[in-house]
Amino acid sequence: MAEYYLGWELLELEERVRMLERRVERKVLRDTQNPYDLPINEFMNTFRVSPELAMDLTNSIRDSLQRERSSGLPVEIQVLVVVNFYAKGSYQRATGDNFIANVSQSSVSRCIHSVTNAIIQKLLRRWVRFPMTAIERDRAREKFSNAPQAFEGAIGSIDCTHINILDPKNHEEAYVNYHGNHSLNVQAVVDPELKILNINARFPGARNDSYIWSVSPIRRAMEFHYNRGDAGYPLEPWLLTPLTRYPEGTRQYQYTKKHCKARNIVERFFDVFKSMWRCLSYQRVLMYAPVTAGKIVNACAVIHNMRVHYRLPILPFEDCIEQDSVGGNNRINENNEIEDRRGPRVVAMRIQKQLMANWFPNYVDGDQ
Repeated sequence: MAEYYLGWELLELEERVRMLERRVERKVLRDTQNPYDLPINEFMNTFRVSPELAMDLTNSIRDSLQRERSSGLPVEIQVLVVVNFYAKGSYQRATGDNFIANVSQSSVSRCIHSVTNAIIQKLLRRWVRFPMTAIERDRAREKFSNAPQAFEGAIGSIDCTHINILDPKNHEEAYVNYHGNHSLNVQAVVDPELKILNINARFPGARNDSYIWSVSPIRRAMEFHYNRGDAGYPLEPWLLTPLTRYPEGTRQYQYTKKHCKARNIVERFFDVFKSMWRCLSYQRVLMYAPVTAGKIVNACAVIHNMRVHYRLPILPFEDCIEQDSVGGNNRINENNEIEDRRGPRVVAMRIQKQLMANWFPNYVDGDQ
């Protein structure tokens, strides 16, 4: 029996030695391999950002990530490990085994939480801002007026998309979307440069687009301005939607044609966003609780806007070819919309009528 216990203790000791050796090996590899020495194309394909952007991001959140232990992961490595996870959508073990990082799975997990939280706390309000002042709104309207798919007067294009997540422990049924998957229904407002003006990743997949908009702070901020949303949204003075069921040759038909071309901006944005940050891809599942998953979406939004600011190319990388057209729950009861003729909807209809008369004076009014 004594020999049995001795043998067991020896096995445990050998395992501890192997773990220590592996830890030392990882540290040596990290110390001898500098990701910033990679060729620029390889760096951007791995992390989706330029070295300059990566260093800007790192320096912006460095204070929140500095470790007391000298043997801890350098802040630069912490950030790159997480950005690589966002970009590749790999599970933690695959990311940790990357030859560049050489980080254990437990360290990757800690990094994802700490770096994501730091980005949200330090950078979200700085990099994702809705135009609130008169000057900012004038600039936003100018972008839409000069865009290839122009829509004069608009400042943002809005839609929702689903991000698949781990089955939640609480209120699981609230997260089941109309595809039968567990998800967050994420609302985004973007401009013609695909810059995110506002993002809302707090709502479960069972909520439809119209509800999310109805409780959005941006809706209240838009009382005297207008966005463009699809047919899943209620018509309001500050949210103009397409007019379906009108024949070709009418003002309404031309208006809807112009509206849909302009709204392609937000559809293209979601394609780019999910292709760039593969952890959000429809083919992946964010293996996190809803709150953490929402934070990851927001962190990706921050880095996306930093890419826009740095004018990095919005082109597919080697592993980014994907077709993802899954939107939000944007089909609502159109009859209810038609019956509702009170309040803001009446004002919105007058605005639409005036726009159509100004833009398409040579076409007939489909309501006459």
